[in-house]
Amino acid sequence: MATRDSVNIATPNPPRLTRAEQKERTRVALLDAALRLLEQKSFSSLGLREVAREAGVVPTAFYRHFDSMDELGLVLIDDSFRTLRQMIRAARAEPQRPEHVIRDSVEILVRHVHAHRMHFRFIARERSSGVPVMRQAIRGEIRLFTSELATDLARFPFLDRWPTQDLGVVATLIVNTMVSTAEAIVDAPTDSRVAEDEIIRHTEKQLLLIALGVSAWRRD
Repeated sequence: MATRDSVNIATPNPPRLTRAEQKERTRVALLDAALRLLEQKSFSSLGLREVAREAGVVPTAFYRHFDSMDELGLVLIDDSFRTLRQMIRAARAEPQRPEHVIRDSVEILVRHVHAHRMHFRFIARERSSGVPVMRQAIRGEIRLFTSELATDLARFPFLDRWPTQDLGVVATLIVNTMVSTAEAIVDAPTDSRVAEDEIIRHTEKQLLLIALGVSAWRRD
């Protein structure tokens, strides 16, 4: 009779990844490695071999996923803004009372910054001092975000009669405020709730002043 010790209990092998799954895993590893390195340096000083080493792959593997470091950077920008747009679109689907729009919008932004802190640190640095192709891509994403917000504003009573150009001005003011807020949160000490609360209060006050200006605006 076989004893427990004499029976060889086989441990099931984990399922093998398909080639497509392995390729996607390597691609994600390269992007994550770049974000980790970008915590301490600018994108212009980041090298392909450095990213490959951090991701645990050989440098030649990099070219199976990206043609250049610029392409990797553009994918990081796209990922950063795509997740933000997805969150904002989900928030739009939830019914909101007008008096809560400012507070809820700021809460959504703060949660998103915390969930994607490395992405926002990368965007904040490259928006002002990055290589030209990165700056242009970030500006393009911000313009798209502003355009989508202007479309949303047109759904509010009173604003539905505003011309597109004026809605664009208001959307630009709001987006600039939110971008500055995201950068301030990223730069704030992670262990200081007081500093973050002050940023939030300041942002809500700015947005309230914009809203008050909108309510008093009379186009000539």
